[in-house]
Amino acid sequence: MLYLRPMGRIVSIDYGQKRSGVAVTDTLQLIANGLATVPSGELVTFLSGYVSREPVELFVVGLPKQMNNELSESMTYIEAFVTHLKRTLPDIPVQYYDERFTSVLAHKAMLDGGLKKKRRREKALVDEISAVIILQAYLESTKYHTK
Repeated sequence: MLYLRPMGRIVSIDYGQKRSGVAVTDTLQLIANGLATVPSGELVTFLSGYVSREPVELFVVGLPKQMNNELSESMTYIEAFVTHLKRTLPDIPVQYYDERFTSVLAHKAMLDGGLKKKRRREKALVDEISAVIILQAYLESTKYHTK
């Protein structure tokens, strides 16, 4: 009989200047689900509260790259956020993961899911879905690597 042992969750963050999308895995780290969209200034407080209720093994933060593979200018404020996060929750590692095309994929997912035009315009929903896409891509990239 195969028994899967629960682990800490992985939390992904699609960080933005105004608001950030947050997604989490289940305790088996198989499925990514949207958690919330949080004003970016309140994100570390939100994550601290979440970590106090749920075991978290890793934070995955979207890495903003341009088409030419260079980091985008938004990396400046993302690095400041990550520094603050590491100081506040030093026991949980932070890893970057390429977030190119996540907004485009989020819009496509909303279209494919049949969401009405008004709902698709909600930027907060796009941010949360983008965080789910980042996390699912991260999970897929680590699927065949042993931990």
